[in-house]
Amino acid sequence: MAKYSITVNGQSHEVDALEDMPLLWVLRDIIGLKGTKYGCGKALCGACTVHLDDVAIRSCSYPVSSIGAAKVTTIEGLAEKGDHPLQKAWEEHMVPQCGYCQTGQIMNAAALLKTNPNPTEEAIQQAMEGNLCRCGTYNRIKAAIMSAASVSEK
Repeated sequence: MAKYSITVNGQSHEVDALEDMPLLWVLRDIIGLKGTKYGCGKALCGACTVHLDDVAIRSCSYPVSSIGAAKVTTIEGLAEKGDHPLQKAWEEHMVPQCGYCQTGQIMNAAALLKTNPNPTEEAIQQAMEGNLCRCGTYNRIKAAIMSAASVSEK
């Protein structure tokens, strides 16, 4: 075991973990943040998406030893009151069905809007391609992202 100092949602945490322990398990089991979900464990579904210095990563396959001084943001840290434009748009467009993939979807979409605040439908489709939704709410996801982008423009 090694000791790592990581910044998650603006707070510093000292964690004891094996160097190859995935960030997902550090977040959920050591720090206690349950918003980030386990989906496939192979970085294929996107349920575990978090931000590392504002870039979307799959936390299930990202070792804690690789974080260094980078800042981690989870769904809990996206907006203090849960009122990020994407979170509001998710409700407005009634995106979730089962809801399991939604935190990863929102985190991936937030990274997209950070780099491209006014994406086209094609850009959204391409950016969200790696996030799977078993319920098939892709059209509502796209509509919510477009809605959040229009709010962010104002």
